Amino acid sequence: MAGPQGQSLARVYDLLMFDLDGVVYVDGHAVEHAAESIAEARKGGAHIAFITNNASRPPDQVASQLRDLGVAASAGDVVTSSQAAARVLLETYGKGAPIAVLGADGLVAAMREAGLEPVPVGDPQAVAVASGYAPDLPWRVIMRGATLIRNGLPWVATNTDLTLKTDDGLAPGHGLLVRLISDFAEVTPQVAGKPLRPLLDETRRRVEGERPLMVGDRLDTDIAGAHQAETDSLLVMTGVSSLSDLLSAAEDERPTWIGQDLTALSRPGCLPEQADDGWRAGPWTARVDDGRMTVTSAGSEAGVDAGDADAWWTAVAAAGWAHLDGTGSPADAAGLTGPDPGASPG
Repeated sequence: MAGPQGQSLARVYDLLMFDLDGVVYVDGHAVEHAAESIAEARKGGAHIAFITNNASRPPDQVASQLRDLGVAASAGDVVTSSQAAARVLLETYGKGAPIAVLGADGLVAAMREAGLEPVPVGDPQAVAVASGYAPDLPWRVIMRGATLIRNGLPWVATNTDLTLKTDDGLAPGHGLLVRLISDFAEVTPQVAGKPLRPLLDETRRRVEGERPLMVGDRLDTDIAGAHQAETDSLLVMTGVSSLSDLLSAAEDERPTWIGQDLTALSRPGCLPEQADDGWRAGPWTARVDDGRMTVTSAGSEAGVDAGDADAWWTAVAAAGWAHLDGTGSPADAAGLTGPDPGASPG
């Protein structure tokens, strides 16, 4: 969905669904330009949603953190994988169904909000188990839940994220617990979080808007989730995805748009064009010769602006994906780095 010529992405799409870590904040600090870009999009009429696979915190806590970082947010703007899991269970078992909760307060709160009845793991009335990240969960409770699942109790997992960021670095995420229980019980759970579509579907139920755009930094969750939900996506290069990740992306992990950061929302989406000498976007031409990626510029010496930076990533991705599809191998981009807005294009 390119929209009318010259119209910004924040005007083309009327529901912007933001991933949090790597998009809005990194290591507890707001990403540069994030707060003002989101505020400008909201002022222009876009509906804003913040979506997260983190199942441990209820929406009001997430909204409070965002406000502390200067990002306007209310609990109604936040949609979690716990809420998506509760929807899955509600549609399956109906109001008042007792659900054994193998998780933290955020998951308990989501069950109650949906009209379900959270009960302890082991309650004989439970019709299913819901699991989510919970760092203080006793091992005996995990063992009992795993045994019940092995014995046939249906299981919905909020997400399968293998890692999460902490002050000490990367730590094991809920996905490792899911893997452990799955291996023991020989059962695969129904998953509510990204990259599966229940979380994005739940966001569209809760937040107004007819033309959604998923905004994320991870190809394997945010962008793959957008593909699952048949939704356009914007990848921002402020989080975990690297140039090599981008050039290796499978078709179902390729974004509709790429931006240096969230200021891309204030500009029209950048589309590449195939040319005899490669793929062009803005002042850049990217091509792959003998497996090696090169990028040249037709720009001036005045410096690279943010829009040119978006175009650099767009041209490189287009050339890289064409090479990957044609050869089965990613292009060698050793020595290439994304442009620094404000610097000379070289």
